[in-house]
Amino acid sequence: MATQFSLAHLTLLECSPAEMTYIAAEAGYDFVSFRPIALGTVDEPQYPLAENKGLLRETKAALLKTGVKLLDIEMVRIYDQVNPKIYEPAFEVAAELGGRHVLTTVLTNDRSFTLDCFSEICELAKPYGLTIDLEFLPWYNVKTLKEAADIVNTVKQDNAGILVDTLHFHRSKVQLEELDALPSKWFHYAHVCDAPGEIPTTKEELIHTAREERFYLGEGGIPISDILNKLPEIPYSLEIPHAKRSREMSKLDYVKECLRTAKDYLEKN
Repeated sequence: MATQFSLAHLTLLECSPAEMTYIAAEAGYDFVSFRPIALGTVDEPQYPLAENKGLLRETKAALLKTGVKLLDIEMVRIYDQVNPKIYEPAFEVAAELGGRHVLTTVLTNDRSFTLDCFSEICELAKPYGLTIDLEFLPWYNVKTLKEAADIVNTVKQDNAGILVDTLHFHRSKVQLEELDALPSKWFHYAHVCDAPGEIPTTKEELIHTAREERFYLGEGGIPISDILNKLPEIPYSLEIPHAKRSREMSKLDYVKECLRTAKDYLEKN
């Protein structure tokens, strides 16, 4: 089966879900990935599909017209005292749009609360046919693959999984062999990009690269093929935000180049 690709919303975060869907279709992507849950980041665009019915109608129309599918939504965050039920409207919208997965992160040090909250989120997502995929990031409270695996293994929810992002995998200094010990059923899709091989030493630098300066596949120093070859056959969501290139190129040309270079890299590796 040919590799399937999604256009991650962070790559074109200035575009509404509907606009991004039309661009993804013209560029040749199979899926799109939306961010309908606001992170509260300063100046970050918000696309509250559950609350804005007009935005939801536009998005549904774009998906139907283009035939592009919704792969996942993000981001469900587990933080101190959060009530997991606040995320259910987003789950309902994701299911209505045909979505499959939900990206989740942890921002609390309270292990007991994390386990209870993650388990409840999985339960809330089950009626909507959604998996809950835990992403580990080096500046969050679940920083490594081992920590993510410990949570998924402990809660034992059949719709729980782990999201591997090649950038965070490399910068969390995960060993490739760690993937061998984990069930392949835990991995439903992956975020894929490249970046310099040298790992930044500050949180600010880590965040800058993650949000504004990711590279095309094969352009940096991350052993992308080594990572992906350890995973089952799953869709790759191209999360490649690059502020400078996005300004210099049209949105369509930029995401076309993201896809072209990804296909070229994977064919050669």
